[in-house]
Amino acid sequence: MEAMVMDAYMEAVDLTKKYGEFYALRDLNLKISGSKCVGYLGPNGAGKTTTLKLFTHLLNPTRGEAIINGYSVARDIKNALRDVGALIETPDFYPYLTPVENLEMLCRIRFASRCDIKGALEEVGMYEWRNKKIGKFSKGMKQRIALAAALVTNPSIIILDEPTTGMDPRGMAEIREVIKGLKRDNRLIFMSSHLLPEVTEVCDEVAMINRGELLLYDSIQAISEKFRGHSVEVTAMGEIPADRVMEIRGVRSVERITPSRVRIDFEDGAEMQHEILRNLVDIGVRVVEYRSSGMALEKAYLQLIGGENNE
Repeated sequence: MEAMVMDAYMEAVDLTKKYGEFYALRDLNLKISGSKCVGYLGPNGAGKTTTLKLFTHLLNPTRGEAIINGYSVARDIKNALRDVGALIETPDFYPYLTPVENLEMLCRIRFASRCDIKGALEEVGMYEWRNKKIGKFSKGMKQRIALAAALVTNPSIIILDEPTTGMDPRGMAEIREVIKGLKRDNRLIFMSSHLLPEVTEVCDEVAMINRGELLLYDSIQAISEKFRGHSVEVTAMGEIPADRVMEIRGVRSVERITPSRVRIDFEDGAEMQHEILRNLVDIGVRVVEYRSSGMALEKAYLQLIGGENNE
């Protein structure tokens, strides 16, 4: 009979980090498990990186525990991190070494019992560059190698700290595609970010934090159902007359995004949404795109955190 395989999990129990009178993290209680991607969302300075450093033993907690697969990170680091790959902040590599040489050295330092350098480089799309010196790589390429370093021991848990920070739009899109690919391999991914579209696109669940305190933990679907509201985005040929749109029955507000694009909040119901479209056409708006506005995560963020920046 086959042995039952337990889901990988991470758990924070009253996890706290304090500097003098300042709480970088206060009494965090959070458990994530299974094969999924969990986004750790909050403004800069909210406590995201502090949490990830506590889970990877780069910091010691003031009180409480970080637990991985049943092992305390602070008291049994070897077993706790045995099946973990991590990318914290912005790592660097020896520029005069190749990706293969850097990853070989990393495996030796970690005394890794399993080390699939070829597989890790293939997974992040960098195998063809395996024998080139890293010093000549772009930032996006180096970030891919950093992801390969997190994957080289084939871990079941991957911890990522804002993996697209400082990258151009193309590089960000490439890294997001890599992360989405990792989800297909039955891994638990815990990824911090302050970018709402990134979390919406990549993650299955969201934990939201601000000023060191957990505010929300739920699935993207549940958050959408709770915070979605009723709104549509309309794009037209030519300028949309916002004042005339406001006169349409059921419209509560009109937000102009560009002269030819607006967001319309309306009263409840699919029938009302249909009526608004019909009325837009009646008043001469040449609609080229009419879609529900996926603003649920943004609404949750603004309601729970607001527009503040904690840097």
